[in-house]
Amino acid sequence: MISSKKILIISISSDIGTALAKHYVNKGFSVAGTYRTASSSLNELAQLGVNIFPCDLLDDNSTDSACKLLENWAVFWDALIICPGNLDPISKFEDAEFSKWEKSLKINFIAPMRVVRKLLPSRNITKRSAPTVLFFAGGGSNSAPNLFSAYTVSKIALTKMCELLDAEHDDTKFVIIGPGWVRTKIHATTLAAGEEIGFPHKQTVKRLKENLFVSMSTVIDCCDWAIHAPHKAVSGRNISAENDQWGNPILISNLINDPNMYKLRREGNSWSSQNKLNNLPK
Repeated sequence: MISSKKILIISISSDIGTALAKHYVNKGFSVAGTYRTASSSLNELAQLGVNIFPCDLLDDNSTDSACKLLENWAVFWDALIICPGNLDPISKFEDAEFSKWEKSLKINFIAPMRVVRKLLPSRNITKRSAPTVLFFAGGGSNSAPNLFSAYTVSKIALTKMCELLDAEHDDTKFVIIGPGWVRTKIHATTLAAGEEIGFPHKQTVKRLKENLFVSMSTVIDCCDWAIHAPHKAVSGRNISAENDQWGNPILISNLINDPNMYKLRREGNSWSSQNKLNNLPK
């Protein structure tokens, strides 16, 4: 029955986490999640029947305790959605306080991996459809955004981990969604950094002023698609909610037939060694 599906959302207090929780409650799913800071949105989720547990991702004991509570609540979960994201420190690498840089890696990458490691044994592999572990990507996989090195490298690491975990498990999907610019509270960090950081601040102000954002409904629909799409089409891959034609059946066919699509790859791999030899100076 559809109502028996169980969804776990780490950082359910994030804007995307909260929106997903409401979406899946409305679909009749059972939902539970974690939060670090109490808010009115959490009270609303609790009234909807969402089970919410405290979790400080910077504290291993807190993370382990929250995972134990989630494991007890959902002996067999169908989707684990990892939502935490922290842009700090916004600075050049050499200027960053290194302890803050390390904390960013822990929040954005290490702690999510700890959560997956703790909760993976309790996934539901008894049904025909594979359970899904879903992460969120950030900018920088194909470029070098200035001043966001800790955040960027963490998201790239998550992207690669999806491929590595997919190689290890044929009964579970590991997908990372690039939501694009979504109107969430994460942008407050860039605004607080001030005009002195230049383009990132200017771009954020412009988008907020002109409302140049990917809609939350687009992100939710993309997550839904990834959770229900065929294993070979999405597992181990980075899907862009904004730019990819993820609802197109032709794309699904191409993804199934090409194991290298939408993964971290060195550009120019198709330029063969023979081509290199043919173009050597005589």
